[in-house]
Amino acid sequence: MHGIRQKMYLRIERTLVQDSITRLKASPSKEKVLLWLGKKSSDGYVVEEVYTPLQITDEDFFHIPEAGMTELMAKLRSTRKMIVAQIHTHPGEAFHSLADDTWAIVRHAGAYSLVLPYFCATTHIGNFKDTVATFVLDKFNSWNKVDNSNIVM
Repeated sequence: MHGIRQKMYLRIERTLVQDSITRLKASPSKEKVLLWLGKKSSDGYVVEEVYTPLQITDEDFFHIPEAGMTELMAKLRSTRKMIVAQIHTHPGEAFHSLADDTWAIVRHAGAYSLVLPYFCATTHIGNFKDTVATFVLDKFNSWNKVDNSNIVM
């Protein structure tokens, strides 16, 4: 079976997706980022927690300052979790911008980056997988769009 790559799933409870949508909608005119923390599994990742890092945001960008990164690293150490995905909003269409590529928080091969359009205004639990744009980081440090069937809720 050389050359066949196993599909890597992102497993998350619907309650955590709903929590994420609620938190993202709380910022209706600025981008916002959340981090999904969890563990690696035999076929991908399992999200165990939604984490809101300290962040600086505007209509078309977000940045986690040094203090936010320090808090995040302490959180990861104390919980023994990893960042399995970042999820953030865009003011318009959902895509992975050059800024998203450059400033992504999660940087390990197989990591997920999810983008929701229109500051998440029209997203709800029933259409989440239809509206989110999903990307996975490959071993060459490139973000590649993947089918949302990778997300298991």
